[in-house]
Amino acid sequence: MTIDNVSAVGPVFWRVNTRAEVERGDARGVSIADNGAMTLAPAVTEIFDTKQAYIWSAAADARGNIYLGTGHEGRVFRVDAQGRGALLYKTGELDVTALAVDSKGDVYAGTSPDGRVYRINSGGEAAVFFEPQTKYIWSLAFDAQGRLLVGTGDKGVIYRVDAAGKGEPFVATTQTNITALGVDRNGHVLAGTDPGGLVLRISPEGKVFTLFDSAMREVRELSTGPNGEIYALALAESAGSGAANAAMAAASSTPIPSDDGVTITIGDLQVVESGVSAPSPSSSAVGAGGVKSALYRIDSAGAAESVWDSRDAAGFAVTVDADGGVLVGTGNKGRIYSLGRSRKPMLLAQSNEAQTARFLRVGGNVFAATSNLGKLYRIGGETASSGVYTSAVRDASTHAAWGRVTWTGEGTIEIETRSGNTATPDATWSDWAAPANGAEAGRISSPPARFLQWRARLKAGRTAPRLREVAISYLPRNIAPKINSISILPAGVALQAVPQAPPDPGAELAGIDPQVLGNIASIPPRRIFQRGAVSLMWQAEDRNGDSLEYALYYRAADSAEFYPLKTDLRDNYFTIEPNSLPDGRYVFKLTVSDKPGNPADLALVDELETEPIEIDNTPPAITVGRRVVDGGVVTVEFQASDATSILRRAEYQINGGEWMSIYPVDGISDSLREEYRVRVPVSGNRLLVIALRVFDSNANVGSASVTVAASAN
Repeated sequence: MTIDNVSAVGPVFWRVNTRAEVERGDARGVSIADNGAMTLAPAVTEIFDTKQAYIWSAAADARGNIYLGTGHEGRVFRVDAQGRGALLYKTGELDVTALAVDSKGDVYAGTSPDGRVYRINSGGEAAVFFEPQTKYIWSLAFDAQGRLLVGTGDKGVIYRVDAAGKGEPFVATTQTNITALGVDRNGHVLAGTDPGGLVLRISPEGKVFTLFDSAMREVRELSTGPNGEIYALALAESAGSGAANAAMAAASSTPIPSDDGVTITIGDLQVVESGVSAPSPSSSAVGAGGVKSALYRIDSAGAAESVWDSRDAAGFAVTVDADGGVLVGTGNKGRIYSLGRSRKPMLLAQSNEAQTARFLRVGGNVFAATSNLGKLYRIGGETASSGVYTSAVRDASTHAAWGRVTWTGEGTIEIETRSGNTATPDATWSDWAAPANGAEAGRISSPPARFLQWRARLKAGRTAPRLREVAISYLPRNIAPKINSISILPAGVALQAVPQAPPDPGAELAGIDPQVLGNIASIPPRRIFQRGAVSLMWQAEDRNGDSLEYALYYRAADSAEFYPLKTDLRDNYFTIEPNSLPDGRYVFKLTVSDKPGNPADLALVDELETEPIEIDNTPPAITVGRRVVDGGVVTVEFQASDATSILRRAEYQINGGEWMSIYPVDGISDSLREEYRVRVPVSGNRLLVIALRVFDSNANVGSASVTVAASAN
């Protein structure tokens, strides 16, 4: 588990001790167990380099010879039991996408995108054996009677071809591509498809039964276990259509001749994680639940379960040993995963190439054929004598001072670190350096920077090395907090704190951020009406995660000197109580400090001023002027004024009736002084009591009343 202590009063601890975290790094000669422990991997030995970009297919004969089909120059190589390799035959096609060997040792090579099957004898002599008039040959296998099965695309037909090369359709499926072929111990043909991601079981008579629907796009490879179980490796991205695209891309690429005359195109050398070639634009990159590839185990009764999946890596190869152990080869740094009886996956080994494309078991050895570049490796039973694990890059988010590196494990383990200020290590980074020894043991000697990386060297010795955890401490440079905004609420809106759950005092004494306990909820304040109140709310942030403290200051709008209004604030709001300041226009300044989480000499501050704000607790004054009764209409004139705030609205009421709005004489309420005129129709002799009230922009109300004796003519 990775634990980051983000309390600003202490260092941050970067702990690497889980498989997910460890696999983010690069493992050369190092295996990674399910619990994240690192050990020396089985030796991965390069046997033969084809000098080609891709190895699409592989097969072996009874004498231990291995055959490799490559692209994009359509070559077939033979590697003998002593590891000596040579070109066996060069087809006239772009890619050799399928290989099979018969009992006599003849090699059958299926090609794309001009779908032909060549038969090649041991001397390298070849001829077209079968031509089904289709674009792609994706898979080849021999049935129980020794007939060649040919899985094709773009029409999804399986052909059955006799020894003389006479073939006919065996099964016409509803799929586009037959991407994998095999034969179970009962003589049934097994087929993997694209784009439905199906596993089909076909009787010798051609009766098709869908054994499993993977919900993925392509069944890449099929392998059978010792008890008749079937392992189906499926991809969300179609490698079949990708191969076709790669072939078409090759035709338009610029060729670069190599030393021995072999041509490799620029397009070939591009590493495409989701497949051994560029996917089609319309294809999906992930399957159900975001899974990129998955391995399914189908038992003899047809029940299926997922035994391995990955959201990051595309699986291209699978093989099963006599004990039921499974290896999965991927396109993530050519990594090979192992699943034992417990079905807990471990990263067994990592090649130097981009993809592990095919597996072969020959003479008790496991061989891995790779792409980008096309090479053959032996995954030996012996353990590597040394291995190097390089971690992912740690981003401290800011310039940091490095503390110590400690690790848990046994055996001979050496740790080194390097640092820099670019997200990807380059020539500007520091050199690899071992931590200090002696009294300063474990102290990181890499210079302060934003990014850090460590690597571990594991060496064989009397005790097998095992690295279980690496922990690195560092102190990020303190970054000043920042006030993002200050909001002024409408006049008369006061903010009232809502009782919060108190933090655990034990956690505070222990220096643990109470938020880590997950029981601290920040409840915003309640808004209430309070005449004359002025409330401020603000938003601030601290990139170090420090606790913040605020202070509020004020000055008259026409003055330059600030005075403290409230200090030691922890909330991000404050209400200025009515009458706490004389009426006038003020500018408020908010300061924020991270001193609660830092030593006083390292604390940093930020500040922000508001626009001028009116403080007004005095109601408008009303002066009644002329009162005129004329022709059944009573007219009352009055003036209203305020020393601080603009007058916003006025109302009048007759004899305790409803309040009615009235506009100023000039029609707009927009100044500190306004004149009003009220006209009231009357009938008969009446005594009118006219109440008046005027509101200013700070919700203060001035009122008056006038009594008029009216008699109508």
